[in-house]
Amino acid sequence: MARKKQVGRRLEGWKAKKWYRVYVPDAFGKAEIGDAISADPENMVGRIMTATLGEVVQDYSKSHIKMRFKINNVAGDAAYTEFVGHEVTRDYLRSMVKRRASRIDTIHPVVSKDKKLLRVTVVCLTLSRADQSQVHAVRQAISQALSARAVESDFETLVKDIVSGDMARDIFKVVKTIYPIRRVEITKSKLEQVAAV
Repeated sequence: MARKKQVGRRLEGWKAKKWYRVYVPDAFGKAEIGDAISADPENMVGRIMTATLGEVVQDYSKSHIKMRFKINNVAGDAAYTEFVGHEVTRDYLRSMVKRRASRIDTIHPVVSKDKKLLRVTVVCLTLSRADQSQVHAVRQAISQALSARAVESDFETLVKDIVSGDMARDIFKVVKTIYPIRRVEITKSKLEQVAAV
């Protein structure tokens, strides 16, 4: 038996939806990074938006840094986000690695002053090949430098230092006293959770 046709006009799927402008947090100048569409503003919360740092700060020399923001608040036709992580593009990282040198990767969780847990990946590139004890000493120095910096910084300041390269510069100064280093780069960060007090 044929189904009865629905009485009354129903809006087509996408016509019932509404566009929202997405903004980055205050720490990055509340720049607009794009639009998102949804039928219900509640469905917007928790959505992950990506943009390059070049787009956010209007400096296209920083387009190799991919930023991730999570929508946490919707007001009117604007959606506001929080920073949840960043990553350096693979081709940029590959371009830095040279032959007959060591690449020392350190993954270290840090807790900010306002008790947010951030997992940070630091890549350290040496001028010549380092032996195992030197690699261990460099990793230890990186972990200590990260922890010390995190303890005295709130989450917003910590993220700014990581993304701008200030923290990588400070780590470089510490590590070069242990072994000749060519470059230090914080290649990835990820907000894990709010740490237990």
